[in-house]
Amino acid sequence: MPKERTTPEASAEAFGIGHISRHLFVCAGPDCTTPEAGAATWDYVKRRMKELNLAGPTGPAYRTKCNCLRICTGGPIAVVYPEGTWYRSVTPENAERIIQEHIIGGRTVEDLCFARNPLFLLDDEPDKL
Repeated sequence: MPKERTTPEASAEAFGIGHISRHLFVCAGPDCTTPEAGAATWDYVKRRMKELNLAGPTGPAYRTKCNCLRICTGGPIAVVYPEGTWYRSVTPENAERIIQEHIIGGRTVEDLCFARNPLFLLDDEPDKL
C-alpha cells in the first residue's frame, strides 16, 4: 500500500478530499439496469474523468460507483452533488454530456434530469448536519 494511503486522513488528502466541488455517483445496477450496462457506464466515467484531470488530488470532482441508488428503473442512474441532480439513462454517451455540461460547465442536462434535491445548508441551519 502506498504510504499516502496508510490512514483514512492520508488517503483523503491523497484523493483531494476537501477540495472537491462536485461528486458524481453512478449506480451500476443490477436493478435499474443490467450489470453489463452499469459496468460500461462506470468504466467510461472512471476513465474519462481521469483523462480530463477532473478526479483525484488536483481535480475539482470525485466519482463513486454504487450498486443501488434506490430508483431501480430507467438506469443506469446517476446523481451529482451538492446540487442533488438526478439523471436517468446514463449510458457512456450520456455520461459524457453530464461530465461536460454539469461537472465541468455547472449546468444541468435537462433532458436527462428527472429529480432534484440540493444538499445546501443555510448558514442559520448548522443543527441540520
